[in-house]
Amino acid sequence: MQETFDDVWMNVGVDVAKLMTPPRCQPGIGLRPGEEAHPAAPFLPQLFAALYDSIAAHSRAGLSVVADVGHHDAAILADCARRLGGSRAYLVGVRCPIEVVLERRAASEAGRYLTAAAAGEPVPEPVLRWQGAVHVPGIYDLEVDTSLLNPHECAEVIRARLEDDDPPRAFETLAT
Repeated sequence: MQETFDDVWMNVGVDVAKLMTPPRCQPGIGLRPGEEAHPAAPFLPQLFAALYDSIAAHSRAGLSVVADVGHHDAAILADCARRLGGSRAYLVGVRCPIEVVLERRAASEAGRYLTAAAAGEPVPEPVLRWQGAVHVPGIYDLEVDTSLLNPHECAEVIRARLEDDDPPRAFETLAT
C-alpha cells in the first residue's frame, strides 16, 4: 500500500509498537492469549489505547494509515474501535492457514518467531491459541488470505474496497 497507493500511508502496527515499548512491557501488544499472568499484561489496555489514539491522530492530520494488529481481547478491541469513532476506518481480516504460517516462520530469521521444533512436530500451543482467538468475533469489512494472494494482490483487493461506495461498518459494530 505504501509503495503503490497515491496518498501517503503510514505503517502503524504491532512491529512499530514493539520498537517503542520498553523491555519490561515486552512483547507489548504482541502478547498472546492465555498469557494473562505475563508482566506486560496489565499494560495492554494502555498500549492499545495509545496505538489507536495515534492511528486516529494520523487520520485527522490527513494521512492514511495501515495498521497490522491482532486482537484477542473483546474489551480492548471495543475500546480501540471507539477510539476510531468518526474515522473512515476499515477492519481487514488477514487469514492464512496454520500450515502456511508455520512454513513462513520456519523460513524466517532464526529466533524471530515461535516455530515447531521440526517438520511434522505439533503446532506450538501459543501459536494455536493465537490462531484461534485472533479472528473472534470475526467481524470485518473485508478479508484477504495471504496463502492465496501475494502482498501486491492483497493491496489491490483493499484498494478496490476503499474505492467502493459502501462505508466501513466493522469498527462501528465492534464499538457498541
